Amino acid sequence: MATISKLSNPTPVTCSIKPSPCKINNPKCFVHVNNPLNLNLSFSACLSLRNRPAVEPSFLVRCLHADGKGAPSKTRTSLHDLYEFQGQSPWYDNLCRPVTDLLPLIDSGVRGVTSNPAIFQKAISSSNAYNEQFRELVQAGKDIESAYWELVVRDIQDACKLFEQIYDQTDGGDGYVSVEVSPRLADDTEGTVEAAKLLHRLVDRPNVYIKIPATAPCIPSIKKVISLGISVNVTLIFSLARYEAVIDAYLDGLEASGFGDLSRVTSVASFFVSRVDTIVDKMLEKIGTPEALDLRGKAAVAQAALAYKLYQKKFSGPRWEALVKKGAKKQRLLWASTSVKNPAYPDTLYVAPLIGPETVSTMPDQALQAFIDHGAVSRTIDTNTSEAEGIYSALEKLGIDWGYVGFQLELEGVESFKKSFDSLLDSLQEKANSLKLVSL
Repeated sequence: MATISKLSNPTPVTCSIKPSPCKINNPKCFVHVNNPLNLNLSFSACLSLRNRPAVEPSFLVRCLHADGKGAPSKTRTSLHDLYEFQGQSPWYDNLCRPVTDLLPLIDSGVRGVTSNPAIFQKAISSSNAYNEQFRELVQAGKDIESAYWELVVRDIQDACKLFEQIYDQTDGGDGYVSVEVSPRLADDTEGTVEAAKLLHRLVDRPNVYIKIPATAPCIPSIKKVISLGISVNVTLIFSLARYEAVIDAYLDGLEASGFGDLSRVTSVASFFVSRVDTIVDKMLEKIGTPEALDLRGKAAVAQAALAYKLYQKKFSGPRWEALVKKGAKKQRLLWASTSVKNPAYPDTLYVAPLIGPETVSTMPDQALQAFIDHGAVSRTIDTNTSEAEGIYSALEKLGIDWGYVGFQLELEGVESFKKSFDSLLDSLQEKANSLKLVSL
C-alpha cells in the first residue's frame, strides 16, 4: 500500500438552513452561512430539497468552495448534524484495505473508527490486499501471530493519519481509531496491561484508542493503562453495574497518574446495545405473557438511557471537578452493537433513540447508511428517562435478571472475539503453508 500522506483540507464554510412556514408545493428556505474566518466571500450554493415521508422534512445542502471557482465541496448529511447540533460523534464500525475507502465516509461526517478481532478476521481472510505484506513478513521470519499484528498495526496507523485532522481540530476530542488487545487476554490482568503498552508503542499515533474488554480481571488493567497516559476504549460493557466499575477505573487511573496535565488522556466506554435485546427478547418470549411480549425490543434502549443518566451523575461533583482543574476530559459513552438483529425492528432502532451530547455512536455499514438515508436528528437519549426506568423495573418484576444478562453477553462476546481471532490465525497459517513459506 502506498504511504498515506497528510491530508490538507481548507477550512470549510458551512451552511445551515431553516424551512420557512410554507406549503410543501412551494418550499422555501433561508440559508445561514457560517464563515469562521470572516472572509470576504462571493460564492454560490446549490440547494436540493427532498421530502422524506415518515420523518421530519429534511434538506440537503451542497455548498461550493469559498474560492468561488465552482468546485463542489463535501455533501452535508445527517451525520454532520448529529455532531454539530446534538454533540454526538458518529463513528464507523469497520476497517479494511484500502484504508483510503474511509475518505468518502469522512466527507459524509464520520469522525472516528472502531475495529475488533471479528472485523479484522473478515477483512484479512476475504481480501488479497494483505498478501504482499504478509508474504514479506513471513519471509522475514515472523511467526503467524506477529505477522497478524503487523498487518493490523499498519491499518490502524493509516486510518489514524486520515483522522488526524479531526483530532487536531478538536484538540484531541475526536478523530480516534480503536484497536483491541488480543481477546485471549480477557482474563489476564497483567497480560492486558503489557499488551496495551506494546500496541500503543507500535502504533505510535496520538489518536489511537487501545481497546480493553470490561471483564472483571481487566478492570484493574484499565486503571493501570489510563494511569500510564494511554487512551483507552473500554469494550464489551453490557450492564449498568459493570459500566459504573469502568467509570471508576477511569477516574482512579487519572488520579493515580500523577500528571499535572490530564488533557491528553481520554477514553470512551463502549456500551453494547442490540445484543441486549437479542437475549432479553428470547427470555420474554419464553415467559409468553402479553405484558412480557409487549416489552420485546425495549430492554436495550431503556438500559442505555439509564447508562447515560449514570454518566451524568458520575462525571459531576467534587471528585470530578478536581480532575477537571487538571484538564481531565469525560469518558464519553459510546453506543456499540448498533446494527439491528431482528428484521422486524426499525433499522435505526439503536441509533435514533440514543442521540445526546458527549456521546459516540459507532455504526456498521447497514446502520450508518440507514441513518444517513432517513434518520431523524434530535436529542432523544434523556427525553423520557422515567419511561426507561419503568421498563427496566418491569423487566425485573417479570424475572429478568440484569446481572445474568450482562454476564452471559460478556461471556458470549469474549468467546466470539476469541473464535474470530483463532480462526484468522488458522487462515493465515494455511495461507503461509500454501505459499510454502512457513510451517507450524
